Amino acid sequence: MKTGIIGFPQVGKTSLFTMLTGAEVNLARREDRVGVATVPDTRLDQLAELFHPAKLTHATIELSEVGSLTPESLRDGSGIAALRTVDALAQVIRAFDRLGEGTPANDVRNLEFDMIVSDLGQVEKRMERVAKDMKKQRTPALVAEATILERMKAHLELEKPLRTLALGADEEKLTRGFQFLSQKPILYVLNLSEAEAPEMAGAVARHGLETALAAPNTGAVAICAKIEAEIAGLPEAEAAEFLSGYGLHESGLARVAQAVYQLLGLISFFTAGEDECRAWTIARDTPAVAAAGAIHTDLSKHFIRAEVIGWQELLQLGSEAAARSQGKLRLEGKDYLVRDGEVMHIRHSG
Repeated sequence: MKTGIIGFPQVGKTSLFTMLTGAEVNLARREDRVGVATVPDTRLDQLAELFHPAKLTHATIELSEVGSLTPESLRDGSGIAALRTVDALAQVIRAFDRLGEGTPANDVRNLEFDMIVSDLGQVEKRMERVAKDMKKQRTPALVAEATILERMKAHLELEKPLRTLALGADEEKLTRGFQFLSQKPILYVLNLSEAEAPEMAGAVARHGLETALAAPNTGAVAICAKIEAEIAGLPEAEAAEFLSGYGLHESGLARVAQAVYQLLGLISFFTAGEDECRAWTIARDTPAVAAAGAIHTDLSKHFIRAEVIGWQELLQLGSEAAARSQGKLRLEGKDYLVRDGEVMHIRHSG
C-alpha cells in the first residue's frame, strides 16, 4: 500500500512526510522522497500487553512525497513518474495564512484541474496509438479500448476527474495500466494552525470541502503539522498529555492512517502469541484463505481452518487457552470474510 503526498508549494507536504515517517529531510534539496510510516493501533498494543511477545510488529504505509510537483510538471508530464505507481494520493492543503491565495477549496479545484489536463493528454496520446494499430488489424480488444478511451476523453473534457466515471470490471482491467492521476482515490489533508487545532472536528466543513467530498473515492482529515512536530520524539505519555491540552485524543499520524485505510477499503487482522503480535493489512471482505496468504503463501495453499476471535473478547477472557476452553475460538472455513480487529490462528497441513 503506497500513498503519494502531493500539494502546491509551502502547504506543509514536507512537514506531513516528516510527521508520518520520522525521516530527516534536507530542505535545501527538493528531490522526491520515499519513507515508511508505522500505523498506530491501540488494539495491537493491548494484545501485546496480554501476550508479552518477543516481537511487536505494527502495519505500515509506504509514502512518497513528490517535491517537484507544480502545475507545470503535471501539465507537461515531467517529475510525476512516482505518482503513477501509488495506490492513493494525499493532497496537503494549508488552512491558514492564505491572504491573497484563495481558499482551501480553490487548491482542491486547481490541482484536480491540473491532474485532469495531465490525464487528458495521456488519453489522447493513447487514442492516437490505438487508431494506428486498428488500421493494421481491427481486433475486439482494440475496439473495446478505443471505446473506453472515448468515454474517458469526453469525461475529462467536462473537467471531471476519472474517479467519478463509473467503469465495469472489464473496463477497469483494460485501463489499469495507465495509472491515471485523477482516477486514484484522494485524501485531502487539511493543515490547520495551532489556534484552530482545538476545533479540528469541524474543520473540513468550515473550509468548504463538502463539495469535493461528494465525489467517489474521496476522503478528508484535519491535522496540525506544527503540533505533530512538537510531539515528535516525546514519550507516549507526554505526547498524549500535550495533545489533550488541545482537546485531541490521538495523533495526526493515527488520524491520517485511519483515513487512508477507510479510503482504500482496508482493515487489519492480528496474529498474537509469545513469539510475535502482528497486524496484517488486507482489503475489506477478504476471505480467510486469502488473509492466510497475506501471512505466508504456504498458509493459503495448505489452509484447513482459521481459529478466529475478536480482539476485545480475547482480552476479556485473558488468554487463548481460556477462549478455547469456553468455546469462544470459532472455527471458520476458507470462504469466511475476515472482519476488522479479529485475531486469527491458521490451521494448515503444510
